[in-house]
Order: sequence, then structure tokens, then C-alpha cells
Amino acid sequence: MTATAALHLDGVSLAFGGHRALDALSLTLAPGEVYALLGPNGAGKTTTINLILGFLAPDSGAIAVDGVDAVADPLAARARTAYLPETVMLHPALTAIENLRYFTLLAGRRIDAARARALLTDAGLQGEAHGRRAGGFSKGMRQKVGVAIALAKEARLLLLDEPTSGLDASAANDLSTTIRAASARGIAVLMTTHDLFRVHDVAGRLGILRDGRLIDERATASLDPAALERLYLAALAA
Repeated sequence: MTATAALHLDGVSLAFGGHRALDALSLTLAPGEVYALLGPNGAGKTTTINLILGFLAPDSGAIAVDGVDAVADPLAARARTAYLPETVMLHPALTAIENLRYFTLLAGRRIDAARARALLTDAGLQGEAHGRRAGGFSKGMRQKVGVAIALAKEARLLLLDEPTSGLDASAANDLSTTIRAASARGIAVLMTTHDLFRVHDVAGRLGILRDGRLIDERATASLDPAALERLYLAALAA
């Protein structure tokens, strides 16, 4: 029996005022797959994320998250999705544990402090930070709490929007470890990024968007870092 796709986009198009932001985008992610969506600013990457989250409705095409129609029932699809924006917003006066329990409760689930600690550890947050207030957290620490929230709500799809922007090398490496851990749990990961090194490090497949169209798609293992850079630059120049 074939597993239900974690994410399926079929011929998704959307125009704003005559400008086609997405043009017949089709994309499928299997459970546990890490997929990198590349492209210049304005290519349609953020529009794609907003469509998956149900913040926009397509003009045509279908979107499904874990088998749920994200157009007809965006709330149910969103319940299966975790989204980490470029800056993860946490309540600054609450600790990591309290933030995790709070946001998990908003998602309709209740966890105790021991479970929260275990999830934060799984997401890569060091134990000494579990009881600290989030107001002093770095971007990388905030991301780890965000991943713990995704684990707590048992999301089937994790959306990452420019996750390495503003991270130092150590924090970016930690993020790669966290993405692999989510993938190992069967969570599919769709990341939009300009960070080609991170793409080669964690993604199994990549797609290149240009002017709303998916112009290339490759298995990352088929490219060494230099070939990946050449492919990306050629796509931007086309």
C-alpha cells in the first residue's frame, strides 16, 4: 500500500493583478523527505508557502497535506503542518518549556513538563536553556523551540522559510541536525532558501522556481556543491 504523500501540489496557479505568481506548480513530498525550493526573490517561494498554509487560495490546481484538501479544509491541513518563519516568535516572558506547552495547547494538545523537556532535547535545545525565558534566546534557539512545537503537535509537514538567514556557522549546522531528526521521525520538510551549502547538506531533492514556474528539479545526491552552484546560477541567468 502506497503511503499518503505528506504534501501534494497539482498544477497550482495563482495570479495577482494580471501577474502570474505561480504557474502550474506540481510538487510531491513523501513522508520524511527533505525538499529545498530555490529561486530568486519574487520567484514564488513565499507564495507557495502561503498557499500550503491556506492564507491564499489558488486560481486553479489542488493542494493536499497528508491527504487533506488544503483548499477545501485549510484548518485541518494546517493542523498537520508546522511553519517556521524566518523569525520564530515566542513569548519573551515565558521559558522554553512554557512556550512549548502554551503553543502545543493552542494546537489542541496538552503535554506535561517532562514531555516538553524531552521534545526540546530532541529538537536540539540544550537542557540548561529549557527553563530560561525566551526573551534572551538567539535565532537558532528560537528555531529549536519551533521544531519542538512541530514535534509536539505531530505535524506531518514542516515548512521552513529561509531558515539559515542570520545564523552563524554553528547554529546553521545545528539546524541541519534538527532537520535530519525531524525527517527521521517521518516529518516531510519543505525549505525555501538561498543557502546552497545547506541544500546539499540536508535535502534529498531540490527544485528551482523562476517567475512562478518550476524550471528544474534534481536529486541532490546527483550534484556536487560546485555543480549545484553552477545549476543555480545558470537558472537565474536563463
